[in-house]
Amino acid sequence: MAKIAVFDSGLGSLSIIQEMQKSFKSEIIYFADQQNYPYGKKSQALLEKIMRKSIRTLEKFSPDYIVVASNTPSLMLDLSSSKIFDVKPPLKEAKKLTKSNNIGILGTESAIRSKGLSNYIRKNVPRSFKIFKINGSKLVDLVESGKFHTQKNYCEKIIKKELQILNKNEIDVVTLSSTHLPFLKKYLEKEFPNVQFIDPGKIVSQKIYSKIKNKQSKRNTLKIFTSGNTKEFESKLSKIGIKNKVNFLSS
Repeated sequence: MAKIAVFDSGLGSLSIIQEMQKSFKSEIIYFADQQNYPYGKKSQALLEKIMRKSIRTLEKFSPDYIVVASNTPSLMLDLSSSKIFDVKPPLKEAKKLTKSNNIGILGTESAIRSKGLSNYIRKNVPRSFKIFKINGSKLVDLVESGKFHTQKNYCEKIIKKELQILNKNEIDVVTLSSTHLPFLKKYLEKEFPNVQFIDPGKIVSQKIYSKIKNKQSKRNTLKIFTSGNTKEFESKLSKIGIKNKVNFLSS
């Protein structure tokens, strides 16, 4: 039986978990580290401290693999190992899809400003492509606050305002480089029908599947923990159809 721990600062992990559950069967430990939300405004030193502590905490569950389901620490820190999967912008796929050679990377403020992202772009993208780094922290807040589910008109207004850069620069492909952002995909596609938005969740789940395909569980199970208020998080999850009990776990 495969056991996989998945964590980030809140709801973002769910976009990865949903793809994992479509691809294979496993026992999933989901840790929403709400006490440290948002990762996207933390310094590199503080983020590293948070990551190491969370990984040590989750290792107590003896998982086969741990998924750092957040682009921000994945780009700012060197976390990947034989046991740890991280999430980075799917630039290989973006290069194949773009016709204008103008690609947007939509992520948190810290990720967009990080040297890690600049280095990642330099290693993976030839100069014939133009990369636009777009701060999507306000969009991440729409998801974590639950407004993406309850305040449709407000979300559309914020998305239109924050992403004017797409039309101005003929950007035709955008990587959703915060795991919160796939929850806004229907809004994004409605506002920008000529732009392709890439969710890295499928790519990550396929990498994990290649490792555990011969030791899958008989069914999917999901245990949820948070470092925040358990009742508030249960309420937030119930609004998107997840009725699981939420347990407290100190980060």
